[in-house]
Amino acid sequence: MSGGEVAGILVAVFWAILVSFLALALVRLAQTLKATTKLVADVTEQAVPLLSEASATVRSANTQLARVDSIAADVQEVTANASALSSTVSSAFGGPLVKVAAFGYGVRRAMGRTAPAAPEPAPEPAPEPRPRRTVIVGKTVPSARGGGRRNRGSKG
Repeated sequence: MSGGEVAGILVAVFWAILVSFLALALVRLAQTLKATTKLVADVTEQAVPLLSEASATVRSANTQLARVDSIAADVQEVTANASALSSTVSSAFGGPLVKVAAFGYGVRRAMGRTAPAAPEPAPEPAPEPRPRRTVIVGKTVPSARGGGRRNRGSKG
């Protein structure tokens, strides 16, 4: 056997190994493509009913929104009617009621002038104002019992 024949055998073995690896890679790729095809088919099979359910849900939501729109229009009409009724009642009874109240006030004042004035009791002392507290969102404020900053270090 000459050197050329040995080199030829080595090249043939190398090509055989390379072809084996490529064949193995192609087999794995074919398996992956089969699994992907099956997965896409399963997803399609499950997606079609989901889409039909979503379509039915959207139709139902549109029906409910139409009902809500009609209810909102009715509420707006009732509000306008209540406002009109309120202004009518106010204009019809407001003036006379103000006059009656003014008359009652005048009668009380007139009656108060004829009767001797009673001495007024001494006013009560005003309560002490509470200290202002500041609320800071997200912060915890120490309680007043723990002492000020000077006393914190001594508690051990």
